[in-house]
Amino acid sequence: MSDLPENPLTVVIPAYNEEETVESVINTVLNTPLVGEVVVVNDFSKDKTREIVEEMARKEPKITFISHDHNQGKGAALRTGFQHAKLPFVIVQDADLEYAPSEFERVVRPLIDDKCDVCYGSRYLKNNPRRVLQFWHTMGNRFLTTLSNMATNLHVTDMETCYKAFKREVIQNIKIEENRFGFEPEITAKIARRGLRVFEVSISYFPRTNAEGKHIGWKDGVRAIWCIFKYGIWRRNKNVMLIDENNKLSISER
Repeated sequence: MSDLPENPLTVVIPAYNEEETVESVINTVLNTPLVGEVVVVNDFSKDKTREIVEEMARKEPKITFISHDHNQGKGAALRTGFQHAKLPFVIVQDADLEYAPSEFERVVRPLIDDKCDVCYGSRYLKNNPRRVLQFWHTMGNRFLTTLSNMATNLHVTDMETCYKAFKREVIQNIKIEENRFGFEPEITAKIARRGLRVFEVSISYFPRTNAEGKHIGWKDGVRAIWCIFKYGIWRRNKNVMLIDENNKLSISER
């Protein structure tokens, strides 16, 4: 794909109350190969996240900054960020350093080589350097991934991973409905329904604890189960065929 720009990757960063880490994350991302654009979406933080990123955006033209006028959740922030992406490939980066931007190329390379349309960075594909995980968090993740695989007939090892990379036209043409962490099972189900090519690579992981600022909780796990059934099973055969005024056939998701 020789017609690609020199740095073809847009990094979308949803941020909510991340004043302690957001500047470091953005600087790390900006200094990572392949990155040509950073889209930061402030989801109505109550700390100094907005002020920090606004100041950085004034000095760095690669940063696009958007701020929600009320808190909506990670899925809503990603929905906003994806629509502002301008480069050929898009990856998600949380506003902390649980995931290592130095591994962007590992996740994006299959897209650049046109081996797939979507690539997941898996924390469980093989042994990687990582902080020891909480047992029940790991078991919950594996349960949700297995349930998602049963619903979608995909065999991924880490449905809940943050590192999902997409061809820009792919992610911008998928309607994202979930506002919080239900984004992960929703997008996985919609990727499967569209028959997109999915690749998976191993990544490192250095998780935060709840005391260190991790936002996800048990209620998000319950919502994830609901989303797996909603998008992976109930909607599986509920696409609507439409014919426009030019007699062209299209598919509408319900």
